[in-house]
Amino acid sequence: MRKANVSLSPELPNLDPEAFHEPDLERLLPTVRATHAPRILLLYGSVRERSYSRLLTEEAARLLRKMGAETRIFDPRGLPLPDGAPEDHPKVQELRDLAQWSEGMVWCSPERHGAMTGIMKAQIDWIPLSVGSVRPTQGKTLALMEVSGGSQSFNAVNQLRVLGRWMRMITIPNQSSVAKAFLEFEEDGRMKPSPYYERVVDVMEELVKFTLLTRDCADYLVDRYSERRESAEALSKRVNLRSI
Repeated sequence: MRKANVSLSPELPNLDPEAFHEPDLERLLPTVRATHAPRILLLYGSVRERSYSRLLTEEAARLLRKMGAETRIFDPRGLPLPDGAPEDHPKVQELRDLAQWSEGMVWCSPERHGAMTGIMKAQIDWIPLSVGSVRPTQGKTLALMEVSGGSQSFNAVNQLRVLGRWMRMITIPNQSSVAKAFLEFEEDGRMKPSPYYERVVDVMEELVKFTLLTRDCADYLVDRYSERRESAEALSKRVNLRSI
C-alpha cells in the first residue's frame, strides 16, 4: 500500500515532494568524466560456420575499435537454453560478466521466420534484469543490426528494439539491416563497399557518440520518481517495524 499523499502543491495533490526531484542540468553534465575507451559488448545470433551476423558483428567491432572503443564479442556456442542450466554455467557467467563490464552493446541477429533467432533471444534472456540491486543493462547504450537472406526487412531489429526498451537501455535511433547478406561479404569474411557498409559505419559512429555522451550520467538518466517513492516506502516500513 502506498503511503498517504503529502504533496505541498495544490496543483499536484498526488505528487510526493520527498520523491520528486526537478531535473538537474549539472548532474547531466558532470565535470568529472571517464577517460577510458568506451566498452562495447557485441552479440550475434547464429552459430553457422559462415555466419553473416557474426561477420557483420566483426566488421562493426573493427569500426568501433577505429573509433576508439574497446570491444568484446561473445561467442554463443555452448550457451544453454534459458533455465536449461544453472546460473553458474561457465557460458552464462561469461555473458553476464561481459554485460556488467560493458557501457554499450551491439545486438546483431539474422532474420528467421520473420523474427530474431532463438540463439539471439537466448543470449538476451540470460542477461538478468537485476542482480541484487544492480541492473546489468539499465542506462547502457544499444545499437541494433540484422542480416537477411532475401529482401530488406526490419522485423528483427524492431523486435530487438522492444527488448532494448524492456532492458532499460538507451537504444540509439539509427539501425542497420543488410539484405541478401550472402552477396555483401568477400570470401575472407570482410564486408564489401556498399550503402549497407556505410550505414554500419553510421550506426557505430552514433553508438560511440551516445555512449560518450551518456555513460557518466547513465544512473541519473534512468533514475525514476516511481522507484524513488517505492524506496522511500520500503524505508518507512523498515523503520516502523523496528519501532514496534
